[in-house]
Amino acid sequence: MSNISTVATLLAKPDWHDERRMLRSLALDSGLEEHVKWGKLCYSHTGSNVAIIFGMKDFCALGFFKGSLLEDTAGHLVAPGQHSQAMRQLRFKNLDQIREHAHSVTAFIEKAIQAEKDGLQVDFSAKHNLHYPDEFQDALDHDPELAEAFWQLTPGRQRGYVLHIADARQSETRIRRIDKWRDNIIKGRGLTDR
Repeated sequence: MSNISTVATLLAKPDWHDERRMLRSLALDSGLEEHVKWGKLCYSHTGSNVAIIFGMKDFCALGFFKGSLLEDTAGHLVAPGQHSQAMRQLRFKNLDQIREHAHSVTAFIEKAIQAEKDGLQVDFSAKHNLHYPDEFQDALDHDPELAEAFWQLTPGRQRGYVLHIADARQSETRIRRIDKWRDNIIKGRGLTDR
């Protein structure tokens, strides 16, 4: 399937149809190149990803890959998840909100393009400073098969498990999560692998 027909397919989706078109128009008017990546409309500047359009259940968003670097004194940019280090989103509940804030959207796109031109990079060092919950550390210390398999996982898969286990508030829940995912870890699978 060609890129153009894939773009057309995404634009024809019934959810957030008009909102996608408006955000797309603002991105293209800013001189960004359009691609389809990860099943979404993605926009780049000289080959570097700058922005992506998300159609979620409760909102439509324009995400910025290096959004954490963009000045946002008014607090419009939202981290998509608790552990998001780089991505930030402008979220909208309807087309009128996008129209009302079109100037701001364009300003953020221009800031994101400038960040690419300036070669700015997000500091991801925090992702290596993981806090291993006591329950998980105990499991690794007392289960050599689990420990060997865990340390052979990619850093991203290791991080996913540590964050998932650590996010549980109660010790019992952390232990259940370790037990639940042990076989996946042994098989070399990540948290989201099938």
